[in-house]
Amino acid sequence: MSKSPRILVFVGGICKDSINKKLFGFFKEAAGETLEFDEFEIKSLPFFSQDIEDNPPSEVVDLKARIKACSGVLLITPEYNRSFPGVLKNALDWGSRPYGQNLWSGKPAGLIGTSPGAIGAFGAQNQLRQVLNFLDFRTMNQPEFYFTFPRELENGKLPHSANEFLKSHPRCQGITNRNETYSDREAKNVYAGDKAAEIDAA
Repeated sequence: MSKSPRILVFVGGICKDSINKKLFGFFKEAAGETLEFDEFEIKSLPFFSQDIEDNPPSEVVDLKARIKACSGVLLITPEYNRSFPGVLKNALDWGSRPYGQNLWSGKPAGLIGTSPGAIGAFGAQNQLRQVLNFLDFRTMNQPEFYFTFPRELENGKLPHSANEFLKSHPRCQGITNRNETYSDREAKNVYAGDKAAEIDAA
């Protein structure tokens, strides 16, 4: 029996109630046993500095070992001010340094994200994709995944329509060849609009 691919996961939302952490939990449940997920806590990393890149702290050594061991990378990003959070960029910088030792090069990568607003972290993903391209990831281009996170969960679970969407379109497995956005009629009525956009997209 073949071993499931190991996917190194970076969740850009680091607050305890991060909706992107919740999205990862639902995504992991939907993927089942097809993938082995290894989540790295990016908040443990120090700020990148060339002063310490040749003799990095243990957290960075651990990061580099897990990059080398993984089959691919999944990045899950919130959106702040039309971009992705600095803690996520910090992890990417550490994995690409010192110069000439870019561990990301050639790694398959999937990119997803969520926000309470109607565009579902589109701006953050668009910015992050530029960085991934420069770092020579083999970034999956289709399908794109922009997810409007429901305001209220049903007994700790996604509403049925959202859960069925997630199961049908696991981003890093490339099940469909279409651009998809969770925006059924109920979601448009309840979750989209100016008030949803005001919520912190953690």
